Amino acid sequence: MALRLCCAWISIVLLLPGLSDGGKLLVVPMVGSHWLSMQEVVEKLSQRGHEVVVLVPEVSWQMKTTQAYKVVTYPVRQTLEELDNAFEEYISVHLTKKPFPLNALGVYKASVDVFNTFLGQCKDLFRSQETLRFLNQSRFDAILTDPIFMCGTILAHHLSLPFVFFMRGFPCNLHFSAPQSPSPLSYIPRLFSFNSDQMTFFQRVENALISLLELDYCNGNYAETLKLSSEVLQRDVSLTDLVDSAAIWILRFDFVFEYVRPVMPNMVFVGGINCAKKKPLPKVRFLVLPILLLHFCQ
Repeated sequence: MALRLCCAWISIVLLLPGLSDGGKLLVVPMVGSHWLSMQEVVEKLSQRGHEVVVLVPEVSWQMKTTQAYKVVTYPVRQTLEELDNAFEEYISVHLTKKPFPLNALGVYKASVDVFNTFLGQCKDLFRSQETLRFLNQSRFDAILTDPIFMCGTILAHHLSLPFVFFMRGFPCNLHFSAPQSPSPLSYIPRLFSFNSDQMTFFQRVENALISLLELDYCNGNYAETLKLSSEVLQRDVSLTDLVDSAAIWILRFDFVFEYVRPVMPNMVFVGGINCAKKKPLPKVRFLVLPILLLHFCQ
């Protein structure tokens, strides 16, 4: 159901401009696990008659080629080892338990470091004149992108194309503030508060303080991204300028795992879409549960 809903909204964006039988879609994914969810959508759109081109760096994770769509690569300076090291440091911070606000500050620093690492690949994209020439000449109808590192968003503005977001969310509530969706502080916990929607008075005060710092947090997190976007677009832009013109926000979660809240009409929730591919568990995993039960029941 989530997959059909996702494809239907993207098809609307592709078909409206020319009312043709199929549109031409440029996909700018985020490498790694984020791509595994988007890949299902991309393959389904190709099956529905749309021409799909996936743009990826030469060095990436989980980006296996397939005949369902065309893959275009661009040269990058980074090695796979550099990407691995940056991501491992990012994960280690999340696995370290610290009290507030040390936990938020640690995650912030790690986020800035990993963002700047992946931004290097985006800079290499705009250095590749051959790739940019191909993209300009291809006459795409729209861009589908995961905007967490903003590369696809900057490219959409550069090519003057409508764009659709397919994402889990921004770290500073930008996926709700940019489309002007209400976000009541009384029962919508901010990311780094680590609270639930059932908050005490002091937790709500903490929630309000975090919300006041979110814009500064995002501006610091995306400082190099804003600098790059200004250079590429030849004008000063803010984070809101980059993302608020998204045609559709396809969000990979739902209210089962999140919290009931007001949303805007162009926000589509497709929670569970990452479960489209079902694989049987390895046999060794079936042995783990009985062992754990024996251990804790002693």
